[in-house]
Amino acid sequence: MVSKEPLISVIILNWNGKKIIGNCLDSIKKQICQNLEAIVVDNASCDGSRDFIKENYPEVKLIENRSNLGFGAGNNVGIKQAKGEFIMVLNNDARLEPNCIEELKNSIQKDKRFGACATKVLLDHGANLIDVAGLAVCLDGLSIGRGRLEDKDKFNEEEEVFFSSGCASLYRREMLEDISLNEEFYDGDFFAYAEDTDLGWRSRLAGWKCIYNPKAIVYHSHSASTSSYSALKAFLVERNRIWVVIKNFPLTVIIGGFAFTLQRYFFQAYGAIVHKGAAGKFTKEVNKSELVKILVKANLAALRGLPKMLKKRSIIFKNKRISGRELSGLFKKFSISAKEIAFKE
Repeated sequence: MVSKEPLISVIILNWNGKKIIGNCLDSIKKQICQNLEAIVVDNASCDGSRDFIKENYPEVKLIENRSNLGFGAGNNVGIKQAKGEFIMVLNNDARLEPNCIEELKNSIQKDKRFGACATKVLLDHGANLIDVAGLAVCLDGLSIGRGRLEDKDKFNEEEEVFFSSGCASLYRREMLEDISLNEEFYDGDFFAYAEDTDLGWRSRLAGWKCIYNPKAIVYHSHSASTSSYSALKAFLVERNRIWVVIKNFPLTVIIGGFAFTLQRYFFQAYGAIVHKGAAGKFTKEVNKSELVKILVKANLAALRGLPKMLKKRSIIFKNKRISGRELSGLFKKFSISAKEIAFKE
């Protein structure tokens, strides 16, 4: 008998995750929702991940990339081969509660304008803290997990959020195809970090919405594949947030965003001195002058990518379906202050 339930494709991007991906795949096996296909996209791992998956999870479709394509381009490979009406993107260091995908499916089907559904992601180290409960956004292109490091018992209402985190998100295929850039869903030029923010802005500009379901619980070993405060991460986050702005923000917002960035830099500088927030954590491992160099390098790299991003901006704004007032409403409803984001870890 053919299932009447929509097929959901679960895509797990893997890079040297042999020690952690088993927990992720086991949690998919235990899902109440059974009409699933599991796809692992391996970004040229060298730790035996591929053989481990073949031997222990033969039911999983394994796609083996010849090189590390990064988060966006790697997931795009999986999305293109997925057959589902809905696409779930999941980190290899995440594991799901058994009812998670069922809850996501129920929420996203409540309204055809819901292009994405956000999970409640908890840190997987017994601290009972939230990693992300949907995304909050900034005037200068940054985003952060809503509720980051707050008590797990908060954010218990099903409600609209700006967008969902790339750690664990359910997307409507129709939305992904609607906002794709030359058959590219995530922006592969970002390599890592902020791809979900960019996808969120593109979906919002095109008129799609995102619903958050607090019963769809995910446990996440934060930055298990990469360092939480590495120089590379600092560079990519800063460069990519500029590209988010160039691609998606109207000129008036871009101009206003400069003042926001200066505020954020001020608070981050203070955080670096007193060891508070992400900048404070970073400067415990790398000296303060190195952080300044990284910011300068990131801004220069963002400028070099300007022509390519402007071409993408042209496509995005041709597909724009919301008014300036509606865009302002998104910032009012879902934004976070410069001080708040600077002092978040």
